[in-house]
Amino acid sequence: MMKRLALAIGTVVVAGSALAQKSASDGIAEYRAMLQDGNPAELFEAKGEDLWKQKRGPKNVSLQQCDLGKGPGVVKGAFVELPRHFADTNKVQDLESRLLTCMETLQGFNTAEIAKTPFGKGEQANVTALATWIAAESRGMKFNLSQSHVAEKTMYEVGKRLFFMRGGPHDFACATCHGEEGKRIRLQDLPNLTKNPGDGVGFAAWPAYRVSNGQMWGMQLRLNDCYRQQRFPFPLFGSDATIALGTYMGVNAKGAESIAPSIKR
Repeated sequence: MMKRLALAIGTVVVAGSALAQKSASDGIAEYRAMLQDGNPAELFEAKGEDLWKQKRGPKNVSLQQCDLGKGPGVVKGAFVELPRHFADTNKVQDLESRLLTCMETLQGFNTAEIAKTPFGKGEQANVTALATWIAAESRGMKFNLSQSHVAEKTMYEVGKRLFFMRGGPHDFACATCHGEEGKRIRLQDLPNLTKNPGDGVGFAAWPAYRVSNGQMWGMQLRLNDCYRQQRFPFPLFGSDATIALGTYMGVNAKGAESIAPSIKR
């Protein structure tokens, strides 16, 4: 009798725990859905579109001839194909590093100085706004990163190794949080980024507005902050390491629908 009672209580506790976890996930999803209608990212979108058209920099030129991979000035659909190889730089570039190239070649900015600027400051904040608008122009499209060039394949493999590389005083890797199913932190589900995590999840949700600190984060800041949480030195803005990780996650997200710019806690 006592054994049956203990078993029944245990079953109720386990079921209750599962229900609580599900309720927490559902609650966070509902919270985001309510905020999405007034997502402050829209302000950054507007700023980014304005910056794209403005004549700026030492050369007093706009970015409207910037080639993001689909031809000069073509924005729609570009975001869901980045990072990719560009022949003019002979590099694999993500959206933010490609914008730096255009700001240098077209407008005359010193992009090395921009990359050294603290996140969210000066021209680097403008790069984030530009990335937010460009991402919004591909909202609802599915990711389809190229792996046809040898440099793209190399970046994918480098990104894969970096994803699983453990480091820092806590011996963490990207895979520690995002390498398997069913992980959570602070009542929040952690997507498995070693495969396609689904529409609007992981790579397909950034840039995003962070409610907790009132900031707009692009993928560059998102990845650098992951290194911070590992207690590992920042790779820095536009580094090969962050672009390689973006390539790995982006290729894994093939077919996932972009909801960027999204809203996060």
